[in-house]
Amino acid sequence: MTRLILARHGQTVWHSENRYAGVSDVDLTELGKRQAAALADWSRLHRPDAVYVSPIRRARETAAPTLAALGMDGTVIDDLREVDFGVGEGRTMAELAAEMPSVVAEHRRNPAASPLPGAESVVAAAERGSAALRAIAADHPDGTVLVVAHNTLLRLALCQLIGIPVGRYRTIFPSLENGALTTMCIPHDGYVSLLSLNVPV
Repeated sequence: MTRLILARHGQTVWHSENRYAGVSDVDLTELGKRQAAALADWSRLHRPDAVYVSPIRRARETAAPTLAALGMDGTVIDDLREVDFGVGEGRTMAELAAEMPSVVAEHRRNPAASPLPGAESVVAAAERGSAALRAIAADHPDGTVLVVAHNTLLRLALCQLIGIPVGRYRTIFPSLENGALTTMCIPHDGYVSLLSLNVPV
């Protein structure tokens, strides 16, 4: 059984304004940098066997203090990148709703069937995210691995792994907090277990 510790990156300037931040590179806020430092402190104490990171800069910057503290290189996995939010990138839901109310209403009702224009399918994102986590677990049987990635991608992957319809990701997992840890176990065979959610470091 592999224990995966899922960490959302630190806060960014867009997240502090409640703007969609998908594949865009956005700077960490000062709070985000403190959250990255707190993750490094946690890692010094708990000593994960490996660290895997999304390629997007805010995740790499969040992981950097941890990698320095552990004296190891992280592994960047492209499939851990955040969902591409299409027309939503850099905008708030209120801004989108004012411009395209019927599209946003349908997206809110059923995000799996009605992605925002130009956005990645949440079904496809769930499949790539869950496959990436399973592959990481397979490479570290009986190990403990830290994964630094993103709010929507990780929530979708969690739904896929524990058998929840991905269209319900917002109601089942309203948010993974910046810098918080979610722990799951992926067995060699059998069901995935969710052990904890949104634990502050």
